[in-house]
Amino acid sequence: MIRFFLLFLGLLITLFTLRISTFGHAYVTEPFTGVLASVSAFLIKLWDKDVISYGVVIQDQVNGFAVGIAPGCDGIEAVIILISAIIAFPSPWKHKIVGIVVGFFAIQSLNIVRIISLFYMGQWSQVMFDWFHLYLWQALIVLDALAVWLIWLRYLPKRKRPGPPPAQDPELSSPA
Repeated sequence: MIRFFLLFLGLLITLFTLRISTFGHAYVTEPFTGVLASVSAFLIKLWDKDVISYGVVIQDQVNGFAVGIAPGCDGIEAVIILISAIIAFPSPWKHKIVGIVVGFFAIQSLNIVRIISLFYMGQWSQVMFDWFHLYLWQALIVLDALAVWLIWLRYLPKRKRPGPPPAQDPELSSPA
């Protein structure tokens, strides 16, 4: 348990440090957030043709309302928490990779729902937008990471526990 905690903490510190570094921001956060904006705008355009995206911004061309996806709103923190927990937990690497890939898509799928809902909520009520943005959605994204990790744990193969060797039957061990 201590090994898990120390490894988890070390990975969190390392990955968060990389995330906030100039390199991480320029080569991971900005491009990834731009992709999130493009995917979200593409999905919105399926029923609302007046939406455009540029960079990390999604905008309604009719009323001018726009949201910018800032660092912290891209789901990367939840993914970092999930990756750290999966890598720190003792399990086969093939299961870790599956958990990370599935977890990444689960978190980002919910995050796209979050972005789209906030885009429309911001046009409806700024007070509700602020409350959902700052409190509800932040917690739900982190809870999504926790739920994915707990589900991943359930699907891990059962580990054999070390213990004493099974007792032998004396009749089987004596020559006949």
